[in-house]
Amino acid sequence: MSHLFDQDNPVMAFLGRVGDLVWLNILTILCCIPVITIGAALTALYYVSIKMVRNEEGYLTKSYFKSFKENFAQATVLWILMLLLFGVAGADFYYISMLGSSAAFVMRIVVCAVFFFFLCSSIYWFPLLSKFENSIKNTVKNACLVGISHFPKTFCILVLYIFFVTAYVLFWIRMIPLIFLVGISLPVYLSSYLFSGIFKKLEPKEEEIGQSV
Repeated sequence: MSHLFDQDNPVMAFLGRVGDLVWLNILTILCCIPVITIGAALTALYYVSIKMVRNEEGYLTKSYFKSFKENFAQATVLWILMLLLFGVAGADFYYISMLGSSAAFVMRIVVCAVFFFFLCSSIYWFPLLSKFENSIKNTVKNACLVGISHFPKTFCILVLYIFFVTAYVLFWIRMIPLIFLVGISLPVYLSSYLFSGIFKKLEPKEEEIGQSV
């Protein structure tokens, strides 16, 4: 019977991980409430999640707020920049959609292509910020390079996020309990397996990344 509660027991390890994800989800939701802090909250979530997939997490709460505090300024700027770019892309697409010419069709394709490229880049902003000390400019630049050079994994991450967001939107009433429990932490945790593998290839070059211009 004592083996059932052994930390090395797969069942207990799984339940422990679920508990960690629930707690991280609660922390993230609370830290996202002011809205302006969403960038820092997501950066901290990625910081802990990547450590979790590598079994390096330590004290979750302490690690979470350590990253939240250290990356708050840059994460907030990146979050505002992301909102502005999403807003501009949405406004452009809406304006073009109101046009009826054949040129509008071509313009819609161009806007969609640019927006897709932006998505492939922006999903790396907060994970990169959580892992590498860098300027905002270089974080965005490196996100573009990493997103393109690791496109298969980038595409998988996008599909993963789109799947969860679509499920939340279409079945939001049924999904409310899941959203509050692991709605944010679970997709970030799953994607962290891919981010971790990508970043391991970059870590020996971390000094080079910090010096990029």
